[in-house]
Amino acid sequence: MDKSKSIDHQLRATWQAVAKMYNEQASKHDSTMAMAFVLLNIDYENGTPSTSLGPLMGMEPTSLSRILKSMEDKGLILREKNPEDGRSVIIKLTEFGKEKREISKGHVYQFNNKVRERLTDKEIQNFFKVTEIINKLIAEKKIYGDISSQAV
Repeated sequence: MDKSKSIDHQLRATWQAVAKMYNEQASKHDSTMAMAFVLLNIDYENGTPSTSLGPLMGMEPTSLSRILKSMEDKGLILREKNPEDGRSVIIKLTEFGKEKREISKGHVYQFNNKVRERLTDKEIQNFFKVTEIINKLIAEKKIYGDISSQAV
């Protein structure tokens, strides 16, 4: 199959370009796209339980732990014991983290606005419909069935 007509190739190539663009912007602020993504997913006022962050962002616990450690070292977040469950931790934004979160949010808005300027509402609706269908097919294991039992 011609890779220019392959859905997965277009998704991967586009995501890599977006990730590179975001990482270039984040590096100007001594950050990474992953850190910005974490900042945007922490509840601004109350913080977020660390156990909720990974699933919320589709990130593995070990990767998330490394990012959180780095963010804590940079003074972006702090960890507090969860008053409802002493075994878990709430990740909260520091004032510095809140400032960086606003910068990240601005970059996300700017990206979305620039893309939306070039697309019609119908094209945007179609894009979201396509991604929804792809995610549903994968979640329902309707592409390969139970992929854990098949060789890759």
